[in-house]
Amino acid sequence: MKEVCEKVVEELNKRGYFAVYCATKEEAFDAIMNEIKDVQRIGMGGAMTMKELGVAAKVEEEGKLLTRGADCEVFLLSANAITSDGRIVNIDGRGNRVAASIYGPNKVIYAIGRNKIVDGGIDAAIERIKEKACPPNCVRLDKKTPCAVTGKCADCNSPDRICKVTVVFDRCPTGTPTTVYVVDADLGY
Repeated sequence: MKEVCEKVVEELNKRGYFAVYCATKEEAFDAIMNEIKDVQRIGMGGAMTMKELGVAAKVEEEGKLLTRGADCEVFLLSANAITSDGRIVNIDGRGNRVAASIYGPNKVIYAIGRNKIVDGGIDAAIERIKEKACPPNCVRLDKKTPCAVTGKCADCNSPDRICKVTVVFDRCPTGTPTTVYVVDADLGY
């Protein structure tokens, strides 16, 4: 998977991101913590990846974590999927996580595990999200949706549905410096 991860890093850099390959979870943790060491107000999307890396707990322990992305200096998150040609795809219920990743903070930092890399473009990314990310997130968030029960997307109309806003990043947003750590480990959903 190293070659696949490195190719995604190369593609992300072509798209205006500052992308870095991390061979291990520990390497990603150290890189992120070094990058945010002087930051006082950190926002974070509900990223299981940041929790699994230990970043969420460390930031909270240091008393720097905010929940609102609009009020932070740096916003931390992951992606639901990333295409092999470097397009980041996220799906949200409210849009708060994707909004903060587009505009507001001085900087955005992603950590994306190798399990979120897909071939086949945007359609494959959305399929991956609905199959692999939405059902376990609905369970984690105690949502009353068909996918929380069956483990499979039903393209439902439930008011608890978490797949309401889909954002595709073709390039790094103008005015939002963004670092992307591509981690050679399975992380998050």
